[in-house]
Amino acid sequence: MGMKETALDYAEFAAYDRRQRGIERHVVAAFVGGVAVGLIGILAAGRVPQWLGQLYDPYMYLALALVVGASAAGFGWALLATFLAALSMIVAATGGSLLRGQTDLGAVADGPAAGLNWALVLLVGVGLLAYVTSRTDIWGDVAAGVVGALLLADTVDRATPGFINSEPAFWPGPAIAIGVLSVVLVLALRRSMAGRVRALALAAVLTALFAVGVTGALAGWISIAG
Repeated sequence: MGMKETALDYAEFAAYDRRQRGIERHVVAAFVGGVAVGLIGILAAGRVPQWLGQLYDPYMYLALALVVGASAAGFGWALLATFLAALSMIVAATGGSLLRGQTDLGAVADGPAAGLNWALVLLVGVGLLAYVTSRTDIWGDVAAGVVGALLLADTVDRATPGFINSEPAFWPGPAIAIGVLSVVLVLALRRSMAGRVRALALAAVLTALFAVGVTGALAGWISIAG
C-alpha cells in the first residue's frame, strides 16, 4: 500500500512539475514573441509592399495576443503573459524606431502616450477575450463574437472613406483578406454549430452598430460632444 501511495504522489508531483514548466515556457515565449513581432514590424515599416504592411499592422500584434491568451493555463496567466507580450512589443517597436532615427510609433499606437496606453490595454483585452473563448458556454460565444467584432470593425473603419482611420489603399485586397480571416477565426474559436452562429451573429451586430455610430457621428446625427 505504501509503495502505491508513493508512486501516486510521485506521479502527481511530476504532473505538477510539468504544468509549472509549461507555464514558465509559455510566459517566456510570450515575451520573446512580443520582442520579435515588435522589432520586425517597426524595422520592416516602409520597406515592404504596402499591402503587406497593412496586413502586418496591426493584425500580427493582435494575432500574437490571441495566441498567447488562448494558450494560457489560466485567467491570471493569460493576463500576465499577454501583458508581457504586449509590453515587449511596444518596447521593441520603440527601440527599433529609435534605431531608425524615428519617433513614429504608428506600428503599435496612434500617439506617443495615450496611444501607447490604449494599445497596451487593447492587446491585453484581446488576450483575455481569447482565453475566455476556451469556455464552452455562452460566455465563450460572447468572447469569440467580441473578438470577431473588433477585427471586423477595424476592417470597416480602415476600408470606408471618411471613417476615423480610413486608408484608401486598404480596400479591396487587405480588407477582404482580413474580413474573411476574421470570420474564419470566429468559426474556429467555437466548437459547436450553435456557438458559431451565436458568435457570428454577435460579431455582425456589434460591427453594424460601430458602422452606424461612426456614420451618425460624422453626419452629425449623433453628438459626441461632452
